[in-house]
Amino acid sequence: MTEKTIKPIIQYDRGRLSDEKLLDLYRRLLTPRLIEEKMLILLRQGKISKWFSGIGQEAISVGCASALLEDELIFTMHRNLGVFTVREMPLERLFAQWQGKASGFTKGRDRSFHFGAMDYGIVGMISHLGPQLSLAAGVALAHKLAGEGSVSLVFTGDGATSQGEFHEALNTAAVWGLPVLFVIEDNGYGLSTPSREQYVCSDLSDRAKGYGMRSVTIDGNNILEVYQTIRKLAEEVREKPAPVFVQCKTFRMRGHEEASGIKYVPRELLNHWAARDPIGNYEKYLLQEGLLDEKQIKDIRQDIKKDINKGLEAAYAEGPIQSNPEQEVADVYTPFQSRTVAPKGNKKTGRRFIDAISDGLRQAMEKHDNLVLMGQDIADYGGVFKITDNFVVQFGKERVRNTPLCESAIVGIGLGLSLKGYKAMVEMQFADFVTCGFNQIVNNLAKQHYRWGQNADVVIRMPTGAGVAAGPFHSQSNEAWFFHTPGLKVVYPSNPEDAKGLLLASFEDPNPVLYFEHKALYRSLSAAVPDDYYTVEIGKARLAREGVEVSVITYGMGVHWAAEVCDEMGVDADILDLRTLLPLDYDAIAETVKKTNRVVILHEDTLIGGIGGEIAAYISEHLFEYLDAPVLRAASLDTPVPFSAGLEAQFLPKGRFREQLERLLAY
Repeated sequence: MTEKTIKPIIQYDRGRLSDEKLLDLYRRLLTPRLIEEKMLILLRQGKISKWFSGIGQEAISVGCASALLEDELIFTMHRNLGVFTVREMPLERLFAQWQGKASGFTKGRDRSFHFGAMDYGIVGMISHLGPQLSLAAGVALAHKLAGEGSVSLVFTGDGATSQGEFHEALNTAAVWGLPVLFVIEDNGYGLSTPSREQYVCSDLSDRAKGYGMRSVTIDGNNILEVYQTIRKLAEEVREKPAPVFVQCKTFRMRGHEEASGIKYVPRELLNHWAARDPIGNYEKYLLQEGLLDEKQIKDIRQDIKKDINKGLEAAYAEGPIQSNPEQEVADVYTPFQSRTVAPKGNKKTGRRFIDAISDGLRQAMEKHDNLVLMGQDIADYGGVFKITDNFVVQFGKERVRNTPLCESAIVGIGLGLSLKGYKAMVEMQFADFVTCGFNQIVNNLAKQHYRWGQNADVVIRMPTGAGVAAGPFHSQSNEAWFFHTPGLKVVYPSNPEDAKGLLLASFEDPNPVLYFEHKALYRSLSAAVPDDYYTVEIGKARLAREGVEVSVITYGMGVHWAAEVCDEMGVDADILDLRTLLPLDYDAIAETVKKTNRVVILHEDTLIGGIGGEIAAYISEHLFEYLDAPVLRAASLDTPVPFSAGLEAQFLPKGRFREQLERLLAY
C-alpha cells in the first residue's frame, strides 16, 4: 500500500455529489496550490515582489466559490487565490497583475489581490480588511431591494474580527436582514499574534449570538464540508434573506507573507495541520474511493502546470508599463461629461437654504429610482435638521433608511450599492462624525476607480460649520481633510440656488462627492430658487460680486462675511465663490487675480493646513507677475471650536479678515 492510499485524516461525506463533481473539485483545489508553488519560486527569483500564501487554506476559497452562482459577488482577501481560479480569471492576466504589468487588473497601480473585476464577480480587498464586510452587506442590500434572490459572500480573517467595522457590518446586516454570508478564515493567527491574544470566546461563531445571527463552525480544510455547507446556506438565504456567520477552522502553513516567516509557530502545531492538508487528504479520499489513480493525478498536475507556464509566457512577453502623468491623473475619476441642466420654470421666492437642499434631494429621488438615502434618524423623524421630513411617506422605508450608529459601515454599504448599479446618499448627522467613516471614504471611495476602474456612485452630505454655539464636536470645518484626497469631489455651496443645483449635479456624477452644507445658513438665508430640476456644474466657481480693488477668494459662509465687511468698509471687491473645492476652478482664480492684482483668501476652517494655503501657493507659483502685494489669508484660529458665544466669535475669522483686507489695501 502506497502512502497515497493511506486513509485520509479528514472524514469526507460526499452526500449526493456525483463522481464528476468530486473530480471537478479536486482539480479546482489543486490549481491554486500549483500556482502558489510556482509563485514561491518566482518570488525567490525576484520576478514578483511579494506573496501572501494561502497554502493550507485552499478548501475554503475553492469550496465557497464553487458553491455560489457565477453572478454572485465574492469579496476576497489575501489568501483566496482559489476564488480567482474557480471564477476562471485568465492566468496570464493574474500573473501580469502580480508582476505589475499593464494587462493586470490594476494597470500596475496595486499589488497581489488588491483588486476586483466585476466581469468575474470578484471585489478585492484593501489592506484595512474590515471594510470589505460592509461592501458585501451593501451588495446584499441591493439584492434585497431588487428582489433578486441572490447572496453575496465575503471573506475575512480571525484577526480582522477585532476591527470595529467587523461589528458594524454584522450588526447592520442583521438589523436589515441582508442576504450575505460572512466567512471567517480562522487560521489561528493574525500575522504572528495567536488567537488567545485576540479574543477570549471559545469560537468566533459565538459572537453571532450578539447580533441575533445564525452561525456555523465547519472544518475549513474539508472541501466537501465547505462546498456543501455554503451551497445549502446560499440556497436558504436566497429564499429567506438573512446574514449567516460561517467560521472555517483552518491553518496557514506559511508566513502572513513570505518575508515574515513562521518561526513563531510551534513545530507540533505545524505538524498537526500538515497532516490535515486539504489537498493531500482529499487526494487520498479519491484514491480510496477509486475515483483517481496515480496516472490521473500525474496527468491532471501536468495539465495544470501547462496552463500555468502558458500564462507565464504571455505575462513575461509583455514589456514594462508605458504611461504618463496625464494618463494617471485621468484615471483618478470615472469619466463623466457634465451636462448642465438649466431651469425651465420660474424661481420661487423665500426659499431657505435648508428648503433648497430638501427640494433638491426630493427631486433627485424622483429622477433616480435607484437612489437610496441612509443616515441616522432620517426616516420617520426626518433627520435632526428635518431635511428629509415626510420623505418616508413619498418614497418608503426601503429607500429612506434609518441606520444604526455606524458611519463607516454605512459608507461601505453605500459603496456596495454602487457596485450593483444603485446610487447612494449617506447623511452624516454632523460633519464632525465623518471621522468614524474616514477610512471608507479616503481608502475605498476615493481610490477605487484609480485602482481597478470601478466607480463609486456615493454622495455624502456633511452638515458643517460653526456660529451656532455647538462646541468642539458639532462645529468643525473639515473639508480640507478631503481636499487632499485624489478621487473625491468636494462641493460647498454658499446660497440656496447653488445648494440645490450642486446637490442635483452631485447625484448625476458617478464619482464620490462630499457635499458640505453650512448649518448656520440653513434657516438664516433665503433667496429665490428655481422650482424645477436643474444642475450647477461641479468644478466651476461663481463671481458673487464684481469689483476692481481686491479679489476675495472664499466659499461657504466666507462669501457672506466678505460681502458684509466689504460693504462696511466701502471696498470695491471681486468676491469669488469657489463653490467646488475639489476640483478647484483655477481658471476663475487666475481671472480674478489678473484683474485686481491683490488677493486675500478667506475660509472658516483653521489656518494651518487649510485650503487657503494651497490656493496661495498656486497663485504665487503661477500668477506672481500679476501681483501688486503679497497673497494674504484669513482663517479661524488654530484651536478646536469653542462653545461660548464670545470665544466662538473670536475663533471665527471675520475680524481677522477685516484686518487683512485693510493691510492688503494699504500695501
